[in-house]
Amino acid sequence: MNALTKFKPLVGREVISRILEKTDTLKDKHIVHVNSSFIGGGVAELLNSLIPLMNQIGIKTGWRVLQGMPEFFGVTKQMHNALQSEPVTFTKEQKKVYYQTNKNFSEFTHLDHDLVFVHDPQPAALVDFYTQRKKWLFRCHVDLSNPHPQTWAYLRTFINKYDHAIVSHSSYLRKDIIPPQSIIHPAIDPFTNKNKDMTESESVHTLKKYGIENDKPIISQISRFDKWKDPLGVINVFEHVREKTDCQLVLLGNPAMDDPQGVALFEDVQEQVRRAKHAKDIHLIMLQDNLLVNALQRASDVVLQKSKKEGFGLVVSEALYKKTPVVASNVGGIPLQLISGANGYLIEPSDDRSFAKHTIKLLKDEKLRARMGEHGKDHVTKNFLITRLLLDWLDAFCTQLN
Repeated sequence: MNALTKFKPLVGREVISRILEKTDTLKDKHIVHVNSSFIGGGVAELLNSLIPLMNQIGIKTGWRVLQGMPEFFGVTKQMHNALQSEPVTFTKEQKKVYYQTNKNFSEFTHLDHDLVFVHDPQPAALVDFYTQRKKWLFRCHVDLSNPHPQTWAYLRTFINKYDHAIVSHSSYLRKDIIPPQSIIHPAIDPFTNKNKDMTESESVHTLKKYGIENDKPIISQISRFDKWKDPLGVINVFEHVREKTDCQLVLLGNPAMDDPQGVALFEDVQEQVRRAKHAKDIHLIMLQDNLLVNALQRASDVVLQKSKKEGFGLVVSEALYKKTPVVASNVGGIPLQLISGANGYLIEPSDDRSFAKHTIKLLKDEKLRARMGEHGKDHVTKNFLITRLLLDWLDAFCTQLN
């Protein structure tokens, strides 16, 4: 069976035909993706779906994961924070760690492919160490609307050596870099363990394994434990909601290999849960289990995404695809997915009381939740499935290679 056949009932014959037509022009090319983690985080998840799919339809596609010591990932985490506007000053030694790690990786990694697709700042400096380059694309998944000037100036020296740059939102386009730019929105794979169909009984059984009963309404946020996702703020919102209606909160996050700050923040969240008035109604889980994510998004009455900054926030589409309404911050790529009043509500990230007010509204109105859930699934199916992302990638590759 063709690898795309299973998508046909969701997206239609025309989309599949367009993908296959573009595939034919790339079958003699060799493409490779480079990032800094094979598990944890949205980039690794996208690559885990798209790279096998590209190979299955006949495009030779590889994946390289940048290797580095904890010190390197400490530097790149600060770089990530700085790109999202946090003032950070990098020492000469930190820049040396960053640059040398990229150099070391280049010495045992051949990147002589027809097209090299580099994801995010961690491996961006690799471009300096391959003099016989073909086509190199830089894909930044981070919010670049207001980066810290000194950090951006440093990273820009590498980006300017790429043939093309891709971002997730029009507000991330930069006027101060040389390569042409385009916008590609991320998307979800409906057939992964995280998004595949699951019966209600399967969902209930999965949640019970982690001590979550469905005897009262569930509010959840599913994100890595990162200060930009504001898990401490989510607990505060829940405390407001819990004063008005009986419910429970599940905070589920996974550790990412390239985020050394995650464990420390998780400990801060644990401490706030211990001090919370309604601590017995808060479930705090840190692990990588996509079936649990699937079950929780389906069982939740409301999903929150209280991000302070968000490159795209694909977890919003994941929940909407499962017909669960979302109350989320009006930042980054979230408004592209969430149409306020139609499939959820957009709230300013610091407005805890408004988050609570709209969450309560949804908890008390089953018909509203159902109506928003139907709209959410339809919106995601039309705009944020992996077949659309694959088409966008193929367009980019054809433009560069043909």
